[in-house]
Amino acid sequence: MCLCKKIKDFFTEADVLLNNIPSLFVSLFFLSVVGMNLLANKSINFGVDWLALDTAFLISWLSFLTMDVITKRFGPRASIIVSLVALLVNLLFAFIFFLVSVIPGTWSTSNENKEINTAFDESFGGSWFIIVGSATAYISSAVINNLLNWFVGKCFKGDPNGFCAFALRSYLSTAIAQFVDNIVFSSIVSLSFFGWSFLQCLTASFTKMIFELIIEVIFSPVGYMFLRRMEKQNIGQQYIEMYQIELKDLPKTEEEKDENNDGEKDERLF
Repeated sequence: MCLCKKIKDFFTEADVLLNNIPSLFVSLFFLSVVGMNLLANKSINFGVDWLALDTAFLISWLSFLTMDVITKRFGPRASIIVSLVALLVNLLFAFIFFLVSVIPGTWSTSNENKEINTAFDESFGGSWFIIVGSATAYISSAVINNLLNWFVGKCFKGDPNGFCAFALRSYLSTAIAQFVDNIVFSSIVSLSFFGWSFLQCLTASFTKMIFELIIEVIFSPVGYMFLRRMEKQNIGQQYIEMYQIELKDLPKTEEEKDENNDGEKDERLF
């Protein structure tokens, strides 16, 4: 009975949380989680044996940037909840893709070539070890990213809501969490089933982390602008008041302080 209540409370909180996060933001997060598993099927050829990299880095940064924004606005528990829901969505799509792969038929771009058609089915259908490796790596890195992001943010006392604080906590948590994600996945899948050496797993994990971090650095100002918009418009206030009361007392930015001071001056004029 206690377990049933905890599950019910989890989905109740998740429902409130997802209703408080802009739908476009949640959609991009879910899309990035599903998309990076598909893009992980294509490896980039660098011409050297010790270096390996897949194309998932082109979209995986988006999931970490959105997690950083959610952690800053709603707290690490909220970000973990969204990550767990995203994992369920990913498993649902993995099941749908598997059904597509076993349904008799021909892919339009295969030109009725059986080998090409089979390759498409295998890419979309995936294998059990890829799904297990992906799920394990994703949830491990998500928890590490969210908790580390929150911990680093708590260390800022001067301007905790400024862009520098947001950037540093995002870059540090993303770098470590992305490396964990990559090394866990490659250790479970690539090392055991694809015949990679440990050196390839290590260099691929580090190289992919660097590329993902560079792209997040480029787009982090966009994430910060979105965060500031949510804060100014009090988006998500319902969830914060119901589940994250302590976030209401976080220090305000200098800009918000100026706005409040202007409001107090205006009131004294009347």
